[in-house]
Amino acid sequence: MTGAPVAVVDIGSNSVRLVVYEGLTRAPATIHNEKSICAIGRDMVTTGRLHVQGMTMALEALARFRILADGLGAAIREAVATAAARDAQNGQEFIAKAEAAWGSPIRILAGEEEARLAAEGVLAGIPEADGLAADLGGGSLDMVSVKSGRMGEAHTLPFGPLRLLDLAKGNASKARDIVDEGLEKISGLRGLEKRGLYAVGGIWRSVARVDMDQHGYPLHVLQHYEIPRSRALRLCDVLSVQSRKSLDMMRSVSKRRAELLPYGAIVLERLLLATKADRIVVSAYGLREGLLHARLPQDERDKDPLIDFAAGTNKRMSRTPRHAEEMIAWLGPVFPDETAEMRRIRAAICLFSDMGWRLHPDDRAIGTYNLVLHAPFAGTDHRARALIAAATFHRYSGDEEIPRSLVVEDLLDRHDEQTALRLGLAARLAFAVSASAEGELGHTRLRLTPTKLLLEVPRRREMIAGEPVAKRLGALAASLDRKGEILIG
Repeated sequence: MTGAPVAVVDIGSNSVRLVVYEGLTRAPATIHNEKSICAIGRDMVTTGRLHVQGMTMALEALARFRILADGLGAAIREAVATAAARDAQNGQEFIAKAEAAWGSPIRILAGEEEARLAAEGVLAGIPEADGLAADLGGGSLDMVSVKSGRMGEAHTLPFGPLRLLDLAKGNASKARDIVDEGLEKISGLRGLEKRGLYAVGGIWRSVARVDMDQHGYPLHVLQHYEIPRSRALRLCDVLSVQSRKSLDMMRSVSKRRAELLPYGAIVLERLLLATKADRIVVSAYGLREGLLHARLPQDERDKDPLIDFAAGTNKRMSRTPRHAEEMIAWLGPVFPDETAEMRRIRAAICLFSDMGWRLHPDDRAIGTYNLVLHAPFAGTDHRARALIAAATFHRYSGDEEIPRSLVVEDLLDRHDEQTALRLGLAARLAFAVSASAEGELGHTRLRLTPTKLLLEVPRRREMIAGEPVAKRLGALAASLDRKGEILIG
């Protein structure tokens, strides 16, 4: 895959955004992410045309984005326009000017294509998504059912907050009726009980931030944040009737989105009621990530997003990248009954386990914990994220307790905490045996019996099994309710 940066521009009804990724890979880092709130779709229902001031702002933003993409050496460039440019009388005229400002072609997406690309983004970040992927832009609501990595029928409705604000003339009750009438015509939305509504779009991310703030949620990571159905309905009901002044006072609401937030909440509420979905799952991945993902060959698309991100981190930040792969295999006998999901989590822990070596010794445990907890990876829920982070803490700190101020409450139960401790102590033992040197672990072998954790060391290397190794073997064995023993022979 190309290592050159990839620039993606998304011209929406409310915002124009540039994202520059480090390369065309499964889990690329974001080099630059910038948006401009232009609202080119404002008053479009009334006038039939794009907003004059909004177009001016958008063209200025695109000219700036071109300079930034040039400076960052973006070899691949993708630019798309969505509902506003698609539906406005002067949409083609605007796109011609936009292409001149951006310096490359801009594709106007059809509604169903826009829906499928957003769903592609959802599946890129949550491959196991099961339910409805719904993307709320400024001008449209785009929906696709998803299950087992596949997409169903796509639907698009003109219910983006900018357009709904215009259609309802500021009347919330009328807005609800408009949305209900549109949703009733789509029979495929029914039957989503016990399945998720995967919410994409800036307005719905704002709703999630309000929920996080109200409940004091300590992990400010939007990807895979979940809101139960009943709580989401109550929140939407409250937000839909808030005044602009009240919304401006909420610290979690961007002032640029405050005007449209009630209408985004109305659409979310009506969609939850229509689908009977049992929870909202926030997807920070959407159209732009879908565009990137669609460009990848199948073998790259099939990679696990968590493991691919962790492998990239290991390659960039560890002392000896190959050591992590050796550790995954070496520790296998310690966890003979692990599920496929737990093996995946253990692999991620091993790949993250040496990323803190350059930190000050006093900060390695907490510093690495925070780096992992807030890392921009996908492919896992918040519980698994917290478990992986807790294990990396114990890799550096041993059996010390994580400071209560850092613990993500209610995500990990006692069993999870014990699992994280065992995984962290296992990684800690591996580093004591090998000092992260490639090939060292292969000279020894771990073996689990009903009462003991055995470390087998050849006689010619018996001096490697000194006090540090014995101590860490004992700690891991104790966490497994066994005794540690070193066998020399």
